[in-house]
Amino acid sequence: MPVVAVANQKGGVGKTTCCVNLAAELGKRGHLILVVDMDPQAHSTSGLGVDKSALKYTTYDVLINDVSIEEIIICTPWQGVSVIPATIDLAGAEVELAGTLSRETRLLRFLSKVDDFDLILIDCPPSLGLLTINSLVAANSVLIPIQCEYYALEGVSQLLKTIDLIKKHLSDGLTIGGILLTMYDSRTRLSQEVAQEVRRQFGGLVFEAIIPRNVRLSEAPSYGQPIAYYDPSSTGALAFQALAEEVERRWLAVKP
Repeated sequence: MPVVAVANQKGGVGKTTCCVNLAAELGKRGHLILVVDMDPQAHSTSGLGVDKSALKYTTYDVLINDVSIEEIIICTPWQGVSVIPATIDLAGAEVELAGTLSRETRLLRFLSKVDDFDLILIDCPPSLGLLTINSLVAANSVLIPIQCEYYALEGVSQLLKTIDLIKKHLSDGLTIGGILLTMYDSRTRLSQEVAQEVRRQFGGLVFEAIIPRNVRLSEAPSYGQPIAYYDPSSTGALAFQALAEEVERRWLAVKP
């Protein structure tokens, strides 16, 4: 089962947008998807329409309290999509994990017991702390969103070094599963130049699908809905449909 960490320590690049909307689109296509919210901001949780105030257990309990799988995974309102939700309590896990044994493998041990899904997507926080390291160790590949803006590649080199260190010391099977261009504005030369440079550097790792700047895509989280349900005919929704098709071929062995 593919376990994909969506990571980039630079904030605002579209990690959560990718997790929520890719999960929903794949769910509509008949796949069973689990989203693991490892970001204390918990935007994947709210973006999937989950009421954070009503949660009994969260990813904090996965890392700290060893609560059972059945008590933590919850179904979302969207076809085929489940979530391990988060709240701001997760921020404290960084400190609590610091002095514990096997602190980098807590999430891996939990997810190794999960086998009811076709794909697991882990929404990482915008940092390279213990939450992200747990996510990378638990994953077998990494999806890196890169925004089509100035300084787009800033920080990616550090993420790649971190991935190499994790491969060397903690998880030798970790690979870069794909790079996704986000926040693309076809009207600007800058977006076009960034897209060209990313493709030049990373070649076939870059998805053909590009996620555009789109008002409807930005509005959807405020309604707690993925774009596939909020406005399925929007430009943003069509982009995630194209991405889902590529993901099916790359990671889920679905023939075109």
